[in-house]
Amino acid sequence: MLSYLLPFIVLILIVVFIHEYGHYYFAKRYGVGVTDFSIGFGKEIFGWNDKSGTRWKICWIPLGGYVKFFGDRNVYSQADHKEILEKYNDEEQKKLFILKPLYQRTLIVFGGPLANFLLALVIFFSIYTFIGKDFTPAVINEVQKDSPAMVGGLKQNDIILEIDGNKVQSIMDVSKFITMSIDEIIDFKIKRSYEELIFKIKPNTVLGEDNLGNKLNKRIVGIKLGTYNNEINHVKLGPAQSIYHAANEVYYVSISSLKYIGAMIFGKADTSQLGGPIRIAKISGQVAEFGVLAFISMMAYISISLGLVNLFPIPMLDGGHLMFYAFEKVLGRPLSQKTQEGFFRIGLFLLISLMFFTTFNDLKDLGLFR
Repeated sequence: MLSYLLPFIVLILIVVFIHEYGHYYFAKRYGVGVTDFSIGFGKEIFGWNDKSGTRWKICWIPLGGYVKFFGDRNVYSQADHKEILEKYNDEEQKKLFILKPLYQRTLIVFGGPLANFLLALVIFFSIYTFIGKDFTPAVINEVQKDSPAMVGGLKQNDIILEIDGNKVQSIMDVSKFITMSIDEIIDFKIKRSYEELIFKIKPNTVLGEDNLGNKLNKRIVGIKLGTYNNEINHVKLGPAQSIYHAANEVYYVSISSLKYIGAMIFGKADTSQLGGPIRIAKISGQVAEFGVLAFISMMAYISISLGLVNLFPIPMLDGGHLMFYAFEKVLGRPLSQKTQEGFFRIGLFLLISLMFFTTFNDLKDLGLFR
C-alpha cells in the first residue's frame, strides 16, 4: 500500500503546486494580495509566512489545493462595491481581487490550468531533448486470422502511416491511437510497396489487461507489430524539434481527452475507464516501479488532465469562474449573487456525482464490487 501511496502523494504535490502557483503568479503580477497558498485541505501539517504575509502550508488531505486572496469571504461572493470601498482603505483596495479589471481576473483564474499545460510541455520537451524520441516505423509483422485487420484488408509488411488522420511517427503511437479512437470504424493509412492505401477497420472490444496488469476493455484490430529492417530509431532532438513535438503531444492528449469525455457523456465510450484518486494512486505506484522516466511521463499526462478538468464550465472549478466572467463581459456587469449561487449548487451536485461515480469505478477496479 505504501508503495502506491508515496508516489501518488509526490505526483499530486507537484502537479497541484504547479497549478496553484499559476494562480499565484498572475495574482502577484497584478498586485492581488495572497493570504494563503495551500497544498492539500484540512488541518495544516506545517507551514511558514513569507515577507509579503502569505502563509505557505501543507495540509493533511492531499487531494487538491487553493490560493486564498486578500479580502476573500466566499469564492462567489459579489459584495457591493460600495460596501467594499467602506470596509477597506485605499492601500488595501489595491490588493482586492474583486476590484481588478476583468482581463486581470481572467488571467489569474486561467493561470492554474495554463501552468499545468506548461508543466507537461516542459516534461515532454526535456524527455525529447535529453533522452530522445522514438521514430521507429510501425511495420505489421503478423495479421491474426479472421481478425478485424484481416477482414479489413491489412497485410503483413504493411507500414502504418496514419490512424484516423493522426500521423504514426513511432511504433509506440499505434496502440495509443487505437485506444483513444472513439469512432466505430478506424481509418488506417498504410504504405504497401510503393503505394499508399487507406483501409477501414472495425475493431473488437475485449476484456484485457494494460501493460501494468490492470483489467480494462481494450479495442483490438488483431495485428502484431515489429521494427522496420529490425532497426530501432531513437533520436535526441534539438530544441526547435523538441518544442514542436512536445506541443503536439500536449495538443493531441487534450483534444483526444475532450473527445473521449464527450463520447462518454453521449454513451459512445467506455465509462468504466473513468477513474479517481484511488486508481491514480494505484497506477502511479505501478508506473513508479518502471523508473523515474515513466513516472515523470505519467506526471505530464496527469497535469494535462488536471488542467483540462479545471477548465470545465462548472462552478467551483476555474472554468466556472471563467464562465461567469464571460457573462460579465457580455452583460457589462457580474451576474447577481443569487444566480451565481444557483449555478454553484448545480456545480456542487455534478462534482459530487462525478466523485461517487469515479470512486465506484475505483472500488470495482480493486475487486470490491462486481
